[in-house]
Amino acid sequence: MNATAHSGAAPRSAESYVFGRVVQLAVVAALGGFLFGFDTAVINGAVDAMESAWETPALLTGFMVSSALLGCMAGAALAGRVSAKYGRVRVMVIAAVLFTLSAVGSGLAFGPTDMIIWRVIGGLGVGAASVIAPAYIAEIAPASVRGRLGSLQQLAIVVGIFAALLSDAALAAAAGGASEELWFGLSAWRWMFIMEVVPAVVYGVLALTIPESPRYLVQQGREAEAGKVLSEIYVDGVALRIQEIRRTVVTERTPRFSDILNPKRTGLLPIVWVGIVLSVFQQFVGINVIFYYSTTLWKSVGFDESDALTISVITSVTNIVVTLLAIALIDRIGRRLLLTIGSAGMTVSLGLMTLAFSLGRDAAVTDTVALLPGWDTTALIAANAFVVFFGMSWGPGVWVLLGEMFNNQIRAIALGVAAAAQWLANFLISTSFPAMADVGLWFAYGFYTLAAFASFVFVLRWVKETAGRELEDME
Repeated sequence: MNATAHSGAAPRSAESYVFGRVVQLAVVAALGGFLFGFDTAVINGAVDAMESAWETPALLTGFMVSSALLGCMAGAALAGRVSAKYGRVRVMVIAAVLFTLSAVGSGLAFGPTDMIIWRVIGGLGVGAASVIAPAYIAEIAPASVRGRLGSLQQLAIVVGIFAALLSDAALAAAAGGASEELWFGLSAWRWMFIMEVVPAVVYGVLALTIPESPRYLVQQGREAEAGKVLSEIYVDGVALRIQEIRRTVVTERTPRFSDILNPKRTGLLPIVWVGIVLSVFQQFVGINVIFYYSTTLWKSVGFDESDALTISVITSVTNIVVTLLAIALIDRIGRRLLLTIGSAGMTVSLGLMTLAFSLGRDAAVTDTVALLPGWDTTALIAANAFVVFFGMSWGPGVWVLLGEMFNNQIRAIALGVAAAAQWLANFLISTSFPAMADVGLWFAYGFYTLAAFASFVFVLRWVKETAGRELEDME
């Protein structure tokens, strides 16, 4: 099936491509996003059971949840360099192995210490997947549909989150509670982690079936192989594309960190700073607090474990639906407008959550909050509205931008640095949430509201549109 470029900014010339092949390659690469989402969210249903089983204090519990993010940060930083030297596909396979090891190790963990170690190992896989999927998809996708295909990464992430939450809820229900014994003498919360083995193995096997990125192959001087890959994607113009790629890469050496440094002044190139700040804002609005702590959050305001898990699953489904909306819009209205709409919506919805929690009153039970009549419904609606606005904008939009905003020479390295900054921001937000919640949920969500507003200003001032532009035309 052939398709012709359309919508968005007009490319330099019409392009005809094999739609089915392009989608196939993008879907396999995006499976890393599924593991990314599953691995980071699976602890949601297990965190209270682990805390009870090992009697961990709040700070240690928070670190068990967020420790994977340290691995994510390291994995993202390393993946850019490794993929620049050894290729995108090899990094996918390495990530699949790390996911598998982490799933088994976490499920069989003896205590907080080795749980943290296994979570960090899984984080290395998540960090690598977070870099390699958007880079690979951007490098094989035609410009006219690059936004939609790049958004598959975010769709896979939210489907992975949904699968983890659904699996958690099903296993807890089957055992009669996350802390109850399920199969082979293991508690249900342990099986929540072990279930990740299945998608991890599938990802690793499928990664071996797709070709290497043509831009990486040109970088390595393997132009004949690059031409073969491009001929599977494009109907014509392969020789011209090889020539354009060659013009924008250095084939004499592997890309390195010094390539993203500003030659005129100290520090990083301005475009790299834009990528870093986008990544930080994506996390500072607090989206992952919803997915890491949503079960605990809703229990703290009066819902029982079963209802809290159900609410978390519903929120995850909402995220999937709005990501589909983003896929439909991102090449039509562009990345920049999508982000500004999302920032405005997040500011309002987070502001309502802040107000709802600030009007809550302490219940008789320690560490719980009783919301005023009507405000419990408001908080639920606002939380899901926040997920809607994030999921249709900053969720997929940032990953699409990171995959395409850098030029061919620095893409892998710059994307790795930006993603590492994102995981550091994620770690700071996730680790600080229990302590901020101790001050008051209004305090935590007040901070996220301010971050959402700041993200709106940043996009208007610093982010340039990339829709419809060829990767070879990026500055």
